[in-house]
Amino acid sequence: MISITKKVNCAGCNACGDICKENAITFSPDNEGFLYPRVDENKCIHCGLCDQVCPVLNKCANTSSNYESPECYAAAHKSVEVLFSSTSGGLFSAMAEIVYKENGFVGGAVHTEDSNVVQFISDDRNDLHRLRRSKDLQSNAEGFYRKTKSILDDGHKVLVCGVPCQIAGLLNYLGKDYENLITVDLICAGVNSPKVWRKYLDYIEQINDSRIVWTENKCKEYGWKKLTQKFVFENGQEYFDTYRTSWFIKGYINSHLYCRPSCYDCRFKGFPRNADISIGDYWGIEKYSANYNDDMGTSVVFINNDKGSAFFESVKKRIVCERTPLEWAVDGNPSLISSMSVLSDRRDDFFADLDHMRFDEVVEKYSAEDSRRIKSIRKTARVLKKVLITTRLSPVALYWTVRLSGVRNLLKGKGIICGTNSCISVDKTAKLEFDGLFIFGRKEKFTRSKDESKLYIEKGGSLKVLGDFDLDAGCEIIIFNNAQLIIHGSKFGYSDANKGLTIICGQKIEIKADVGIGRDVTIRDTNGRHFMNTAGYRPCREVVIGEKAWLCGPCTIMPGVKIGRSAIVSVGSLVTKAVPDHSLVSGNPATVVQNDVIWKL
Repeated sequence: MISITKKVNCAGCNACGDICKENAITFSPDNEGFLYPRVDENKCIHCGLCDQVCPVLNKCANTSSNYESPECYAAAHKSVEVLFSSTSGGLFSAMAEIVYKENGFVGGAVHTEDSNVVQFISDDRNDLHRLRRSKDLQSNAEGFYRKTKSILDDGHKVLVCGVPCQIAGLLNYLGKDYENLITVDLICAGVNSPKVWRKYLDYIEQINDSRIVWTENKCKEYGWKKLTQKFVFENGQEYFDTYRTSWFIKGYINSHLYCRPSCYDCRFKGFPRNADISIGDYWGIEKYSANYNDDMGTSVVFINNDKGSAFFESVKKRIVCERTPLEWAVDGNPSLISSMSVLSDRRDDFFADLDHMRFDEVVEKYSAEDSRRIKSIRKTARVLKKVLITTRLSPVALYWTVRLSGVRNLLKGKGIICGTNSCISVDKTAKLEFDGLFIFGRKEKFTRSKDESKLYIEKGGSLKVLGDFDLDAGCEIIIFNNAQLIIHGSKFGYSDANKGLTIICGQKIEIKADVGIGRDVTIRDTNGRHFMNTAGYRPCREVVIGEKAWLCGPCTIMPGVKIGRSAIVSVGSLVTKAVPDHSLVSGNPATVVQNDVIWKL
């Protein structure tokens, strides 16, 4: 009879519950939100099957032929669409496509409508978009092993993907090798508490004042490496959380606060692996190969036995791949061989406070982060480096940098840093506000360029830069009397505009966060001080460039235009009217040529 006296000895794979023919084993969450088996002794017949299938108590069955040193590949799906929808290189999708094509079944973890995660299996390829989404919390596998065995016994081909303890539990449950089964395990750093995940979602809903209807982990819109969590709300708005901003990641990756206790002493590390194939993110591959440096995601693939090798051959036609040394993959994925370390001895206190504190507050209280002093020193060093690179110690550039920013503000990471060929005229009544570093006239690529960067602000004009924003040399910004220009920097650490940007502001222009701006783009909200005898004509009309829009150069944004979120304005376009969210516009005048566009910043 299964008996959990120490939580570290239960991986929560659920195999014991599925093997019990008397249904004597049920699962209930503990105070941390993890499921543990409970035995009804009135039903238990003491057959011992639950102990036999437990992968913590017993080594995985039928894996003696797996390679001690597996074949290792870097790989990515050939389809950009699949790459966008996948969390790394799309290898799971490539494998699933093969099995679906053969009328087989694919199993893995999926999010439910209430944002929990369960193990799921189906023969409907329409389920692939749910299966390939990454999940950072532990899935509930109750009933999954029984259903999988039934499908296998019926002769169907089956592909099952899970974390290593789940695959080990499945193989022990089956008790024999099935030729029609392909197992895939994931490189796992540790599974998180479903309770913590729910608290994180509650926090995100609270700060956005709307209910979450969709969430996507490791969304590619800001690049693979930013570990972006995307949220879509009932009110139609979107919100993104990256490793720089996410309190969930700070508690998980940075502080190791809320993984399952068994993850800190994982029994499924190292080689040989139990599954036929292992997959994960190929972190660090760009150090060794220029073929995988587009920040779209690269999968690492381990071929662990002959069955996995034969199946992988059928997958290769859908992917690009290259054989790599095993050491490269281990270097980028230490969790292949090492368990997550314990960084805090206050776990019980964390979970006690989780019940009554807001999520960001409780994570901040218990996270293992650098001290404020260390952060302050790093910020100051970063500012001084940017001042040196941008001004090149030019007396004129340093004068305007200090005059418009102030030394104290600069050291806090707030102000404008002017390039060597900056031509600046700012009226003494102008209003300047910086909540981040505004690099004006950057020349990193062409240091000997004589391109001027011009900033002209008339009486009462206002320039507000909220966040870090870099502007290449050769730009021109004109803000007329009492007009207001607002530039939002990146939420996630970096935002810029290319050479040749021209902004003519006569009333109000707002460029929201994470906008991509190509070369020779013009944004204007005014036709100057010229008038026409046309009904309803106004010389100035407000312009808004929505969050994460992409303005391909050269293009022109005319007065009164509002560009929607994540919209794209193609090369040479003249935009005279509003552009919807997630649309691609082109032409003169610009018209919508594609909807539902997703792009990577």
